[in-house]
Amino acid sequence: MAIIGPTLPNPVSAAVNPAAAASSSSGSTGAVASSSTLAGNFNTFLKLLTTQLQNQNPLSPLDTNQFTQQLVEFAGVEQQINMNTQLGTLISLQKSSQVTTALNFVGATVAIDGSTAQLANGKPAAWTFSATKPANAAITISNASGQTVFTDNQVVQAGQQTYAWNGRDSSGASLPPGLYTISITAKDANGQTTAISTQVQGVVDSVDVSQNPPILSIGGQNIPLDKIKQVFRPGL
Repeated sequence: MAIIGPTLPNPVSAAVNPAAAASSSSGSTGAVASSSTLAGNFNTFLKLLTTQLQNQNPLSPLDTNQFTQQLVEFAGVEQQINMNTQLGTLISLQKSSQVTTALNFVGATVAIDGSTAQLANGKPAAWTFSATKPANAAITISNASGQTVFTDNQVVQAGQQTYAWNGRDSSGASLPPGLYTISITAKDANGQTTAISTQVQGVVDSVDVSQNPPILSIGGQNIPLDKIKQVFRPGL
């Protein structure tokens, strides 16, 4: 008569499922806590596996494929937690790098895509724009309330050029300092609309490093760091 030892429950249906427990811990307490829990569950799993192998029914041996699958799943969870930890470290390093880069912009003149520029005392509002080909351009400048304060018509050439406005309205009266927006509509010799893209330049006054990406203050406007197109440092 064969002597049959006690049979333990299958680890898949046991109270402690290491793969599931590790996955649940990863989502609730973060990578550091999950790693600690993972190690504990792994030891528990090995004990269950060893005990079950020692006490298996020789007439109905346990399916080794099931254990192999369990180990593979557990290893996958462990790798995922390690990757999450490393990714968190990379993100932290990237944020630190962005802050350092942003602080270096303070005092520098930068160019950004946009149509709103600052009119300051004794300094005109200026825009840089690019035309794809020669065209007749209708230029409109509006104040912060959206009201048109100045209009102009001129021939523009292909390529990048600058438009400076002295702050006087269409009647010649001086307007107060502030933010003004330019709108340019251009048509070529055949009457076809020509695309015009505009940029503005300004000095970076300060940086808000609490945002991601950091926010630069340029002439009263808040501009994300990733919107910077060019940096000008005269004399360097």
